[in-house]
Amino acid sequence: MTLRSIFCIFFSFIVLAGCATTTTPRGTTPEALLKEGDDLYAIKHYDDAIIRWKKVKESVTAPDIVALADLRIANSLFENKKYIEAASDYENFRKLHPNHENIPYTTYRLGLCYFNQITGIDTEQTPVKNAVTMFETYLRQYPASELVKEVREKLEVCKTKQLQYEIYVGRFYFRTDKYPAAIKRFEEALVVFPKSKIHDETLFYLGRAYLDNGEKPKGKEVLSRLLNEFPSSSFAPKARKILNKS
Repeated sequence: MTLRSIFCIFFSFIVLAGCATTTTPRGTTPEALLKEGDDLYAIKHYDDAIIRWKKVKESVTAPDIVALADLRIANSLFENKKYIEAASDYENFRKLHPNHENIPYTTYRLGLCYFNQITGIDTEQTPVKNAVTMFETYLRQYPASELVKEVREKLEVCKTKQLQYEIYVGRFYFRTDKYPAAIKRFEEALVVFPKSKIHDETLFYLGRAYLDNGEKPKGKEVLSRLLNEFPSSSFAPKARKILNKS
């Protein structure tokens, strides 16, 4: 065997040994594996931490330890921005450990998983709907929580996104001359989101849709409402101009 071959074999053993220290669990007890996972989590080696905690689940049946491992795995997936997988694990945790003290926390985190999947207003709306459901559930079940303020703020963001989507669809109908469909969409948006701060846009396009649909009195009424409720809106000058001409 040549010196070069010996060196290559030796180097391969070093590489394999190095990989083993980061991907293969070293501990033999559940407590040791949990600790190793915690240490890896602390330095953001989330995938390696999950390996340790899955080993814990394979080695014990004690419900309290399994619950700890389940929650740690979900948290690692969340911190690694794998929100779909994390959401699934948090949901499973809620089903498997319904009386656990961390159920409020997992409910909040589940809402955040959906919240962090929200993208543009013209894309899939399921994450928004799921986030609203979970945040409303949290506020209903834990009204005294210290996270209530933050949850309410995120819930408001979600509802604004939902309204923006309704306006987006309504504008599409308006621009394609489908005025009855546009009117229906805008009217429903006013009912479902009665206190939104962006209803100036809803009212502007609703008023225009009524006018273009031949319903002049209703159109003028809606545009006048826009001017009364949102006098500083960027839509106000446009509404005033339309009213002056009609």
